[in-house]
Parts: sequence; C-alpha cells; structure tokens
Amino acid sequence: MSVVKINVLTVPPAMRETLESRFAGRAGMVEKADGFEWFELLRPIEGTDTYLVYTRWRSEEDFQKWQSSMAFSEGHRAAGVQASSGQGHPGGQPAADAAPAGHGAPAGHGAPGGPAASGANLWSFEVIQTAAPAVG
Repeated sequence: MSVVKINVLTVPPAMRETLESRFAGRAGMVEKADGFEWFELLRPIEGTDTYLVYTRWRSEEDFQKWQSSMAFSEGHRAAGVQASSGQGHPGGQPAADAAPAGHGAPAGHGAPGGPAASGANLWSFEVIQTAAPAVG
C-alpha cells in the first residue's frame, strides 16, 4: 500500500520565488530512490501562504530509507537546505526535498541566503483509493 508524505511549508510572499527556484534547482535524486512514486510542489493560489510538497512512496519503509540515505543528504546540501529536528520532509526535494527535518528540511529550507520557509509540518497518509482517467 502506497504512502503519501506532504510537507506543509509556510512561505512568506517575498520568499515564494526563492523557494520555487530552490526546488527547480534540486539535485533530482529522489526520482532514483527505490520505492519513490511521485512528487509535486503545490503553490497556493489565494488565501494562504502555505505550499505543499507532495511525495508518494511504495511504503513507509521506502520513505524512511530515502530520508536516511546519502542521496537525500546530498540533495538537500546541493539545494542549500537546512534540516531542523523533529520534522520530516517528504521526497527529497530541496527546501522541500521531501525528509526528516525534509520531503525533509522543514522549518528552514534555508540556503546561503537564509530560510525561504518560516515553518513546516509533515503529514502522512496511506493511499486507500485511487482513480485515473478512463482510457478509450
């Protein structure tokens, strides 16, 4: 059964471009991780300063392996992300590379220029139903 990790990032309007460019420049190693299924960076449209970093994994064990991997550490280092304790970042993205304080680098998503996010939480879900467009 797949699991979804959503890193919820509070990003002040002045830091949106910084966060997005850090994600765009990420190392991309998460795509090669065993058990990795999907990644999306979701930008808020209106009424909130919360970004969502969505990653989907084959299992909780696969996500945990990614978080403790050298590839995860390298991906965050390359993105200039600072990890903070007690949080998880879902999928190995910079500033959101999906890992534990994560994705992930939660509360900071920092780089040489400082943090882009002012806070982060990690949500975890099991996938119990899915749907896709009908073919044909």
